[in-house]
Amino acid sequence: MALQDKLHWRYATKSYNGDKVAREKIDPILEAIRLAPSSSGLQPFKVLVITNPELKAQLQPICANQQQISQASHVLIFAAWDEYTPERVNAFFEYSNGIRKLPASVTDDYRLSLLDSFGSMSKEQQYFHASKQCYIALGFALLAAAELGVDATPMEGFDNQAVNALLRLPEQGLNSAVLLALGYRDTDSDWLVTLEKVRRDKADLFVDIA
Repeated sequence: MALQDKLHWRYATKSYNGDKVAREKIDPILEAIRLAPSSSGLQPFKVLVITNPELKAQLQPICANQQQISQASHVLIFAAWDEYTPERVNAFFEYSNGIRKLPASVTDDYRLSLLDSFGSMSKEQQYFHASKQCYIALGFALLAAAELGVDATPMEGFDNQAVNALLRLPEQGLNSAVLLALGYRDTDSDWLVTLEKVRRDKADLFVDIA
């Protein structure tokens, strides 16, 4: 299928059949997340990849009891940095410069400007900024899943604080932002699978400014 055909094929799956997604398909989805762009390349998040049935069962009640959590093969939890600390920013530049074999002097001005910019934000604003980077990576994961014929459901309907507590995210300087279930659709029980995809008309969505 061409890319647009795959985008028409995918939808926010409402019911999964419980079949496992092979690691050979999960790995490219994770790699798409890793290769996704982020502001200043900082990648200010971690992704928890959950397959443990008991943990998924604990997650479901605090995720609006959405059945996809327990039915899916994998549940990915995008957890953003709770703040841009100097240690985190400096560590990234040290890592990046090491890979590119650049002296620190090449990037010092930009690094310091970032530290100044983040320093002017509240902790809540810093988390909000970091969480938006999760959504960029989420989009890449959705596209990669469709390319591989893996069904996916992006999810925001969860108790953020309860998920954080269950996974001990605050202890790691993280705050849950968005979830992604991966698996294979149950065509017999998913009410959405046979319905027409609905998107706004191009003329209503796009504005050409010459």
